Amino acid sequence: MTTQLEFLWDKIKERAEKLISPIAYSTFISDLKPVDVVNRKLVLQADNDMAANTVSQYHMDKLREAARAADVGVTDVALVVEGSENFTLDEVPDAVEEVPVILDKRYTFDSFVVGTSNKLVFGAAKSVAEAPGENFNPLYIYGGTGLGKTHLMQAIANEIAVKKPSLKVLYTTSENFLNEYVDSLYAKKGSGREGETRFRNRYRNVDVLLIDDIQFWAGKYGVQETFFHAFNELYSQHKQIVISSDCHAKDLTTLEERLRTRFEGGLILDIQPPDLETKTAILKRKALEKKYIVPDDVLAFLVKNSDNNVRTLEGRLNTVIFASKLHEEPITLKLAATALQEAIGNSDEQEEVTPAAIVRATCAYFSLTKNDLLGKNKRHEVVHARQVCIYLMCEMLSLPLVSIGKEMGGRDHSTIIYARDKIAELIRVSDTVRKDVNDVKSAVLKQ
Repeated sequence: MTTQLEFLWDKIKERAEKLISPIAYSTFISDLKPVDVVNRKLVLQADNDMAANTVSQYHMDKLREAARAADVGVTDVALVVEGSENFTLDEVPDAVEEVPVILDKRYTFDSFVVGTSNKLVFGAAKSVAEAPGENFNPLYIYGGTGLGKTHLMQAIANEIAVKKPSLKVLYTTSENFLNEYVDSLYAKKGSGREGETRFRNRYRNVDVLLIDDIQFWAGKYGVQETFFHAFNELYSQHKQIVISSDCHAKDLTTLEERLRTRFEGGLILDIQPPDLETKTAILKRKALEKKYIVPDDVLAFLVKNSDNNVRTLEGRLNTVIFASKLHEEPITLKLAATALQEAIGNSDEQEEVTPAAIVRATCAYFSLTKNDLLGKNKRHEVVHARQVCIYLMCEMLSLPLVSIGKEMGGRDHSTIIYARDKIAELIRVSDTVRKDVNDVKSAVLKQ
């Protein structure tokens, strides 16, 4: 029977085999054995110092890349040789550390702007907060990025914490749950099971459990198994479970069938992109929170030239407010247009941003054909362009990741997540990548 360590290593080896030459892989990599996980670092044991030295000098970067690409909760690798003075590992973690996700007190039902696109899910969330475990259990909320899923999730938790303080409420993200799960498996203290027991008790001894962005568990069957048992125990005791995702439960094809059917046994509701009236109401609310009154014509301008992502909408408002402070001028339509570098004369002609527009701009910028970009070409420059395209679709469009995968030639959910996160990380450290992204984005907006 495959152990959890072997499962992790097998997934990483699948990626490593594509990155390392066949001779080097069969000679040095295939003989490594997984022996531990320390601080989300998979510890591999080599047969001797010579083998460890070779891997360390020539193949370590590729192994680390494979570990990140495998997306199994392990983010690095380390080498040890039994009895060696050169290859030892002194890091030994304590029992698994509980890392609570702090609730944002600004996320309340009162601060949530209700419109035709979200009033149904808002009503369900309110009902759950008023009578946890009695109405709509589990409640499954899905929708695109920046439409308010996290706001509603935390509003439920905040409302219960205030009005029903005797209830134990736990809100977390799927990534945090996954990291705690991995840590719990390998915490070495006492009998070696203490961390696992603490983790299990933490998620089963609650009255309300809210887990955000569950789509990140796609393909991670160990954590799915753990959550399945926690779900069953909580559900059997009539404890409330609330889950969010970027897509409908039936579209989470790499999630176990028995989990999907559990979700479908409750209430599944989606948050649709806001209409113009709701966008305007959101902007008015955000402006008042910042103690600014924004003229209606400026609000209409900001709304008309925006996508459906509420975070992007707020970012545009912040840009205009900053320009007003910087120039010590009142907020006007002219100031807003200048601050956003968009000419009023062209705003009526600007087309809505679409996946096709992003693909066209990416192909033109990198001098690629559409077939190259969306196909299986593995050349470095093509892969980079493809990842930039995926990142921009995630940033500029309110589409589920599954839909973006379809637009990008039928790529799976985990590939989209990996590409998005990789470019987001590179933007922070690479001026070249940042320029690529900004130039393609500008080209999209000018189409």
